[in-house]
Amino acid sequence: MIAHKQGSLTFYTPETIDGVAGHFFDTGISAGFPSPAEDFKEDRLSLDEELVKNKEATFYARVSGQSMIGAGLDDNDLLVIDRSLEPENNKIAVCFLDGEFTVKRLRVTKDEVWLQPENPNYPIINITEDNNFLIWGIVTNVIKKV
Repeated sequence: MIAHKQGSLTFYTPETIDGVAGHFFDTGISAGFPSPAEDFKEDRLSLDEELVKNKEATFYARVSGQSMIGAGLDDNDLLVIDRSLEPENNKIAVCFLDGEFTVKRLRVTKDEVWLQPENPNYPIINITEDNNFLIWGIVTNVIKKV
C-alpha cells in the first residue's frame, strides 16, 4: 500500500499483486468445540476480492481518535472507503470539513446534514453553508488488530 497523510487520517491506495492470496478455510471457525481436521477444505482468499467492490474508487485510511468507538471504529483501525457509493442517511462517511478529514455517521434530513459521532464525549456537528464540506467516501469495512 502507498500512504498519503492528510490531516488526522492517513490514506492508503491499494497495490494489487496478481496471484497473491492468503489461505482460506471454507468451513467456518468454531468458537466452541473444535471440528475434526479432515473437515477442513483449504482454498486461497484475496481480501481485495472480499472487501473491494470498485478497485478504482476504493481507498484505505487509518482511524485516528475515539469519536467513533460506539460504531466499532477504534484508534488505528484500518477503514475501507468506497468513493463511488452514494451518501445516505445513517451511513458512516469520511468527510472533508473545514480543511480536515473526519469520519462520522451521516444524519441527513430534508434540509440539513449532521455529522454524528458515536461517542457521547464528542459533539454533533451541524453542517451549514459556512462550512467547507465534502463527503469524500463511504466506509464499507473496518480491519482491526486483535
